[in-house]
Amino acid sequence: MNQNRRDFLKLTGLTTSATLLSSLESFSTEPQPIVPTNGNYKLKVLATNWGFDGTIDAFCAKAKKEGYDGIENWWPENKNEQDEMFAALKKHNLEVGFLYGAWQTNPAEHLAHFKKVMDTIAKQTIQKPLYINLHSGRDYFSFDDNKKFIEYTNVLAKDTGISIYHETHRGRMLYAAHVTGDFIHKYPELKLTLDISHWCNVHESLLDDQPETIELALQRTEHIHARIGYAEGPQVNDPRAPEWDGTVKQHFAWWDKVVERKKKNGETMTFLTEFGPPLYMPTLPYTLQAVSNQWDINVYMLQLLRKRYS
Repeated sequence: MNQNRRDFLKLTGLTTSATLLSSLESFSTEPQPIVPTNGNYKLKVLATNWGFDGTIDAFCAKAKKEGYDGIENWWPENKNEQDEMFAALKKHNLEVGFLYGAWQTNPAEHLAHFKKVMDTIAKQTIQKPLYINLHSGRDYFSFDDNKKFIEYTNVLAKDTGISIYHETHRGRMLYAAHVTGDFIHKYPELKLTLDISHWCNVHESLLDDQPETIELALQRTEHIHARIGYAEGPQVNDPRAPEWDGTVKQHFAWWDKVVERKKKNGETMTFLTEFGPPLYMPTLPYTLQAVSNQWDINVYMLQLLRKRYS
């Protein structure tokens, strides 16, 4: 009986894998808009170490083996951790995007610490990042307090030549679509990391009631966090599951528009595959066991992005 069960699980596992691969191939090869692609266009997909249980060297080795171009890593303020990070990047020949955000609850203290660390990140000379992605400000800071982060980074980007993006993230300055729209209108140089999964959750929808604001945000997007959100949460349990087909396709419809612009302009398009661990990943009750494999999902997203946008 146990043998029959193992055979059944093996058979159904193979069938499921074949079905998923078929779905992947079908979706990734769907007809795309005819865009005159500039020869300078490049696609770079990065891995997240969020949820990875191991050293930065082990993470970089695994990311390289899967075919990632680089990693997005939260900037370590500890010097030893910085040295380990840069050594691993060099050893495995990976590019990097840095992620950073401060946590102080007082706006003035928050901004002061943010500036101090950002000066260090932007002016280090060991390895130039593809970009710096920011969790900027807080959702409860005033507009006038939050705008100082944009004004500061606009100057820093010009002075250093480093691309600096502000992420659309819950709890941060750009936590909602309409709020982000206000900042976009005020600051023409504002560039976004689009993690639109957060907005799906905040607005409890797939944002079909805010098309003008979403279109405006897509025009300012330079980098994308490829996680699939839905009306009740920032991460579906598994994007390969058929019940999320429409939701997945809506996210790719948004991303398609950004990639189309990048292809036309001959620019580098960067993605981070950012499905997270528990408790972003839904879990079973009592045990907190994850319902899906985080690493496998992110590799699935990597393959899908490569097939669709290379």
